[in-house]
Amino acid sequence: MDFLELWDLRKEFGNTVAVDGISFSVQQGEVFGLLGPNGAGKSTTISMLCGLLTPTAGKIYLKGKEVTRTSQEIKKVLGLVPQDVALYPSLTARENLTFWGKMYGLSGSLLAERVDEALEYCGLSDRAKDRIETYSGGMKRRINIGAALLHKPELLIMDEPTVGIDPQSRTHILDTVLRLNAEGVTVIYTSHYMEEVEHLCSRVAIMDRGKVLALGTKDELAKMVGDADKIEIVVGESAIPALKEIEAIPEVQSVSDGSGVVTVLVKQGHERLPQILEVLLRAGVKVRSVNITEPNLESVFLSLTGRALRD
Repeated sequence: MDFLELWDLRKEFGNTVAVDGISFSVQQGEVFGLLGPNGAGKSTTISMLCGLLTPTAGKIYLKGKEVTRTSQEIKKVLGLVPQDVALYPSLTARENLTFWGKMYGLSGSLLAERVDEALEYCGLSDRAKDRIETYSGGMKRRINIGAALLHKPELLIMDEPTVGIDPQSRTHILDTVLRLNAEGVTVIYTSHYMEEVEHLCSRVAIMDRGKVLALGTKDELAKMVGDADKIEIVVGESAIPALKEIEAIPEVQSVSDGSGVVTVLVKQGHERLPQILEVLLRAGVKVRSVNITEPNLESVFLSLTGRALRD
């Protein structure tokens, strides 16, 4: 039996389809990644997993039991790190964690022990008596994670936990995910940062526009684009007039132009690069820099959608 199963899950908001019939399973003890751009449906999926939203259609099973908005027993094994920080700014870190611990039904010496453990996990024991309003964005996100760990969940769901934070806090959060997983916690990690998902996750589902486009290990997904390289060319102006001609070059699989960067997925990238640059220069497009990388998760997304992950 799979630890977590989603069957044909769908969520509609009026005429808008946020999640469009997705299915996947998560094994106990793995770090499972949901990778996709903003608006792909990741947060809506997470909200349904946690019972915060009722699916329009489909089923969710955790440890063999169906998840609903009233499944209190199932919620005891879940820990949620929401995208928005859920803390009281005028309270200290310890006071915030104590409040959330009581919401989980903890009290007395056990509550105090769990709060101390959460502060240690966050690396903020020395700032426990400081008000949250004095914290940096990264520190707030670390305490946000601590609040989700107080009841020792079996499944930790993390929704874009590193958005807008400093590099030190980002590294701390990624290390915390790996530490928790080594201790047996199953983790679902959503992000639009390809490098985070590649670093953390054993299996990945790539989402876009409410659908799961691909699912597998990093190696399995990379094989979807074969030996194609990704070429990123920073340009001085729009390269749209040259895109069709670039697409006609042999071995080119896809081309996109966004935010001043032309992204080309092409086999034998080093050999095809002179032809691509020639087309751009002939179209009067100034080339500022060029970077070539081997196949990765962003290459898979580009191959599936024809656009870069963060377009």
